[in-house]
Amino acid sequence: MKLPRPAIGSTTLSLLVAAWMIFVVNDAFWTRTVAAFGDHRQALMAFAIGISALLTVLSISVTLKYISKPIFIIALFSAAAAAWFMEKFGVIIDIDMIRNAAQTTSSEAGHLMTPAFFRHMTVYAVLPSLLVALVRIRHRTFGAKLKWNTALVVPLLLLTLVMTLWQYPAIASTLRNNRIIIKTLNPVSPIFNAVKFAFVEDNNRKIVAQRLDTDAKPGPLIAKADRPVVTIIVAGETARAQNFSLGGYPRKTNPELEKRDIAYFNNASSCGTATAISLPCMFSLLPRSGYSHEAGLAQENVLDVLAHAGNKVTWWENNTGHKGVASRLPARDFSAENDPRFCIRHECRDQVMIDALGPWLDAVDGNATLVLHQLGSHGPAYYARYSEEERLFRPDCRSAEFAACTSEEIVNAYDNTIVATDRMLAQIVDMLAARSDRLASAMIYMSDHGESLGEKGLYLHGMPYMFAPSEQTRIPAIMWLSDSYSRIFGVTTACLQGQADEPISHDNLFHTVLGLMDVKAAHYDAGLDITTGCRTPSS
Repeated sequence: MKLPRPAIGSTTLSLLVAAWMIFVVNDAFWTRTVAAFGDHRQALMAFAIGISALLTVLSISVTLKYISKPIFIIALFSAAAAAWFMEKFGVIIDIDMIRNAAQTTSSEAGHLMTPAFFRHMTVYAVLPSLLVALVRIRHRTFGAKLKWNTALVVPLLLLTLVMTLWQYPAIASTLRNNRIIIKTLNPVSPIFNAVKFAFVEDNNRKIVAQRLDTDAKPGPLIAKADRPVVTIIVAGETARAQNFSLGGYPRKTNPELEKRDIAYFNNASSCGTATAISLPCMFSLLPRSGYSHEAGLAQENVLDVLAHAGNKVTWWENNTGHKGVASRLPARDFSAENDPRFCIRHECRDQVMIDALGPWLDAVDGNATLVLHQLGSHGPAYYARYSEEERLFRPDCRSAEFAACTSEEIVNAYDNTIVATDRMLAQIVDMLAARSDRLASAMIYMSDHGESLGEKGLYLHGMPYMFAPSEQTRIPAIMWLSDSYSRIFGVTTACLQGQADEPISHDNLFHTVLGLMDVKAAHYDAGLDITTGCRTPSS
């Protein structure tokens, strides 16, 4: 026998959904709001009443026949997912975070889809959505609904206005100084940014990159070089400067590089806090202050300029993609190759690129630049980024679910990823040094952004730059030069070491790479080339 479906009025359902949004899935919003208003209790009360009234208005406004259920279910799932990531990791679901998520791989996404996440989604999304789907909504006629909803919406809007006017100076100043608050309002902010992302991406697909410095050419020194000149660019992933012993971190996370003659830059900063922004920005001519995703797509980058100058430029990928940087260049995707010696389900330790580097170097027969895009220290599955040999710090977190680990275990796992990167960079240095009789070589390493490991309640990365802590924006930067390179170009590692405390950033990479490869181009700026101050007059 078919059981009767429980019935509920459309207004009652909208009020219940609004209450769920206000009181159940907005912990991150209310926590930041309470902290921001501090002792201004009346202003906090006025703001809380006003914002709750507005959320209720939004819920009532969509109670139209045939569309209210789909909208409520989408809102419930969006709010539940956003609440999980905002509360567990402290991230903000802005357009850049959505872009980063859209460009991720199934392997990376899989580490975030933990059993705890699915339990959370079951309780906060699936069950309430099932209730919404199962009930029969009693709708008034359109005219009656319009009158009834207006009778509710107008007083709620007036209440918001009264609350705002009552405490306007305190509310306005608090929001002006704490803009991050509204960015955490759930599900309004995530849904708004998702819709905005969809429109923006549709327009971005029509952007054609304008050619840059097509008349670039080799400089006089590289033209007279007695051997091929090679630069290896290692684009690091999620490595933060605070955990490099080269920069003063008390734990020995760089045991191999400390034995090599490298230059470590203590004061380097990133262009963004997520790969989707930082990676294309670091190779772009545009500075961080003038960079946007759209502007980056509209212009070629330093790798294109190198190719215009006659260099062989290649991109090796071991992460979630080159984000458009290598769209016009030959590229090799190691995760797609899935070598079982280094990879599990298309996610590979960075040693897979070291295994291929020797043969590549032996085949070099002209000036060349190779980019290695690391998986590096990408979380939350830090334990998957290093081998047993590189597991120096124990006990380490062996789960992608941080709640299952102590803070010490999380830091230990992260530090082991830095040990793995240290080993990789040292191996590159050794392989280049071993070929100095045939190649003049340089290596430059910069991470794309940093990582939060629990400081201020934040984990992972991706905070909007204006709110991001230094753990997400301070990055390690390293350079090494072979003796043959120094002889030809007059730049020495010792001189670079003397500039270790000078502030540098991703803004310098475009010009430094052109300088390393002695490329003459109209947009090259010697003032932004890290090596300029270390060049002898003849060079």
